[in-house]
Amino acid sequence: MSDKTETPPAEQKKKGKGLLIKLIGAVVLIGAGGGGTFALVQAGMIGGTAGHAEAKKEVNEPKLVRKGEEDPYAPKTEAKEGEAPADVEGEGGSEYRTSYYNFTEDFTSNLKNSAALVQINLACSTRRDGRVLMWLKKHELAIRSEILVVLADTPEEDVYTPEGKQKLQQRLTGAINKVLTETEGFGGVDAVYFKSFLVQ
Repeated sequence: MSDKTETPPAEQKKKGKGLLIKLIGAVVLIGAGGGGTFALVQAGMIGGTAGHAEAKKEVNEPKLVRKGEEDPYAPKTEAKEGEAPADVEGEGGSEYRTSYYNFTEDFTSNLKNSAALVQINLACSTRRDGRVLMWLKKHELAIRSEILVVLADTPEEDVYTPEGKQKLQQRLTGAINKVLTETEGFGGVDAVYFKSFLVQ
């Protein structure tokens, strides 16, 4: 006689079915868990990729301001007697309000490969909200430096023709937007204007 007891065939079938049911249950739970996790990732509630996070993130850059619309970022300044306000709202033209920023001091620089000097006074405009004006003031030192680099790289012949001055305005606009983009992540300056322009 052997000490081993044999399991009757009916009990072996029950154990086999129980094991199969447990295995199927485990697969279903894993699938549901994976599917649920996938759904939560797609909804942006957990994990996810940078692309999904960027798509969900609200863009926080200065917005275009329509004429008559309130600008929550507008600087709170009063115009002095005889001085035009920073915001200009008129009839016709663009549907957006234009705001101007006046640089506090003149710019004086030598010209490229020349003994001539240029002295200019600048203003710039934006149709974006007041954050651009705040950034211009905040980063004026860095902007001044970049403008002086552009002026020093300007050939003398460019400062005598209207076309050359227009090219210089475009280069100055690009220089200002470059500084603002590097420091604040967004440019926003539409154009640069000469308030005075002197070549010696």
